[in-house]
Order: sequence, then structure tokens, then C-alpha cells
Amino acid sequence: MTQHRLSDVEVGKNYKAKELDSFVSTTDVLVLSNNDSQLFTEPEREYKVIDAFGGFFEHSSEDGEKYFREKKAYVVEKV
Repeated sequence: MTQHRLSDVEVGKNYKAKELDSFVSTTDVLVLSNNDSQLFTEPEREYKVIDAFGGFFEHSSEDGEKYFREKKAYVVEKV
């Protein structure tokens, strides 16, 4: 089977779930999907990257504070 390794994704482009799976597996990123937990269940389904952010705020359950994480985050939606 062919490897579908991506080192980056671009806003406005479509990618197959198997390509996004490889990207997430090899890159330290966060992916938000409107397909709930089913993002990787259909490898051939296409998703469009609709936005990208350089980081995000995360709430700590340990100390109750909010921290900004500098971690690339992408928003994808089913095509």
C-alpha cells in the first residue's frame, strides 16, 4: 500500500482521511473536525482544511488556569 505522508497541509485544500491520518501521526498538531470521532473511519473520505491557528488556549484541571499552547491547530470539515 502506498504511503500518504504529508509534512504540511494548506487551508482551502482537500485531503483524504488517510492523508490526514498520516499527517497527524507524524506531526505535532491538533485537528478539529465536524465529523466528531469518525475522522479516520473512512480512509477515502475527503476533508477540506478550512482554517489554521498557531496555537490555542487549554484549561488545566490541575491548577484551574488557562494556558496558551503554541501548537499548530487545523479545522477540517467533510467534503
